[in-house]
Parts: sequence; C-alpha cells; structure tokens
Amino acid sequence: MSFDIAKQSIDYILSNPELFNEPSVEFDFIGGEPLMEVKLIDRICDYLKSQMYKRNHKWFNSYRFCFATNGLLYSSKDVQEFINKNHTHLSIEITIDGTKAKHDLNRIYKDGRGSYEDVVKNIPLWLEQFPDCGTKVTISHADLPYVCESVMHLFSLGIKVVNINVVFEDVWVDGDDKIFETQLLNLADKIIDNNLYENCVCSFFVENIGKPMDQILDNGNWCGSGKMLSIDAAGNFYPCTRFAQYSLREKKCVIIGNCVDGIDSNKLRPFLTLDRTTQSPQKCIDCEVASGCAWCQGENYDAADTDTIYQRSTAICKMHKARVRANNYYWNKLFRKLELEGRREEYNATHKKQTEKPC
Repeated sequence: MSFDIAKQSIDYILSNPELFNEPSVEFDFIGGEPLMEVKLIDRICDYLKSQMYKRNHKWFNSYRFCFATNGLLYSSKDVQEFINKNHTHLSIEITIDGTKAKHDLNRIYKDGRGSYEDVVKNIPLWLEQFPDCGTKVTISHADLPYVCESVMHLFSLGIKVVNINVVFEDVWVDGDDKIFETQLLNLADKIIDNNLYENCVCSFFVENIGKPMDQILDNGNWCGSGKMLSIDAAGNFYPCTRFAQYSLREKKCVIIGNCVDGIDSNKLRPFLTLDRTTQSPQKCIDCEVASGCAWCQGENYDAADTDTIYQRSTAICKMHKARVRANNYYWNKLFRKLELEGRREEYNATHKKQTEKPC
C-alpha cells in the first residue's frame, strides 16, 4: 500500500462520521507480515493521529493500533521505536503455534527452515511490554496431535492467554474429532491438576458454550463482516479482509467501494441483514449444542454452491461437538475441585476480571 492510498482512505473515513459512528475504533494492520512495513505504518499512524486532532474527532483519544505478527522482527530497532512511540494505544499479538514441532509444521522460511527458534527468543521482550496480550493458535488436521502439549508449552513460556481455534475450511477426516477430544481432555486435566486455571486462559474452554440457542434472542451474526471496513493496497474496500481475492480459493472478490468513490451501500446491504437463521441449515438452528459454534462469513461464501453469503459452511460441526464434550468435562471437574476446596465464589470473581482485561 502506498502512503497516498492510505491517506485517501483515512480522509474518507474521518470525513464521513455518519457512516463510521462508533465511539471507538481499531486500526488493524494485516499482512502478510505487517512489521516488514513498520516505517510506512508509522507514517500512516502519524497522519491518523494528526488528522483526528485537527478535526477534533471523537476517536482522537479512543483508538487502538492492532497487529498480529509472526514475531521475527519484533526486537528490531524500527519496530521498538514504533512501540515506544505508540504503546498506550497499541495491541500486538505474536503468533507462536506451540511447540517447535507444531510451529515449524507451517511457519517456515523459503528454504524450508522452521522459524520457531527465531520467534521464541522475542517472547520475553513482548511479554514485558504487553503482559496481558495473548497469542493466536490455529489448528488443522495435521497438527491435531500437538494440541495439548502446545498449549502447555505456551503457558510455560509465560503466555497467559492462548486464543485458539480450528480452521473453518473442510479439511477434517474421519476420526479427527476423537483425536481432538482426547487432546482437549488431556489438556483439561493438566490445566486443572496443576492449578493453571488460576492465572492462565485457553479459549477452548468457555463456560457458556454448548447450549441450545434461542432463535429470537440469539439470532445475531457470528462475526462483524459488513460492519468493519477492510482496505487493500489498491484502495479497494471489502466487508472484511476475507473477501479480498488473496483470501479466497474458489470465488471472486467482493468489493464494496474504494477510497476515491467511497462505500457503495447497495453492495454492502446484504451483509447488514445477515443473521444466524437466514444462513444456517435447520440442523444448526435446532442443534442442542449450538452456542459457541462459530463460522467465518468469508468461508461461507467461498464454500457455497453459488455466489451467496447466506449458506453456512458446517465443516467444523463434529469438531465443535468434540470441543463441547471436552468443555463440559473441564468445567465439571474444575467446579467439583473448587467446591471441595471452598473456593468457587473466589474463582468466579477472579476469572471474571481476567477475562475482561483488554490486550
């Protein structure tokens, strides 16, 4: 992205407060690897801050710059200067997938070398600067056997929040749900038996998932597609980055405008009417463990029989059900332990504060 494209996009957003009326905003820089262009990003951020100030914009002191990075450049001089300059309005998430074996399955250099050793050496500095931030881990078929040991390894590095999910694509084969469930049951035992639940969080274990959903009260869309704005290097607008061409396998990109002409409301309108029932098959609507079963709007579109955004992909169905079974085991075991120790109320209060912490 050129600075001129970024500038035009910023000017459009800040000049149309009626279209962007949220009280706060996140500017999320997405790659590839965004920190490869930290000097450009620094210039963009400076322009954003100066324009919000000059316009007396409500976001001037209510914004955040967000990054998900592979961590390889984290300790570099340019990156550290940017962090020191913007720290109070900054959220950085380093993606480390777990053990060396799991991480190096997918995160490799062009010559085939794994990147684990180069990433892990930057973790202490990152945790010193952002102690409440978590990492993001993605699970696919090949790395299912590493789930338990990888989460435990991340905890051992000092990372207290592990946000983790399975991929939404249809990559799963028979038996994967059983492997997944076994891994999560083992992980539940390790977290509870070693009292890691007191300070650490793994997003696979959430108390309120795995229940039926009310078709009226719980009928929202899962993600914010259509209510966020994604901008590519050419200045094209998308309902989210998953609808850009580089994110799609089968379908053509969905462009809803650009930084010169602005948003085309007619192209955006279908995304604003999305909800759970209009895109879910009946089995999902009636499912007894529906709560917490996620979807990606872009994957729904990419995997659909036609060019619709109203056909929900159900590729993770059996994986969600396996997660729910393990999740029920986790909370039943944890609450039995806490009740025996007389610490249930204390845990509930502490856990609520932990989960409410911003990164």
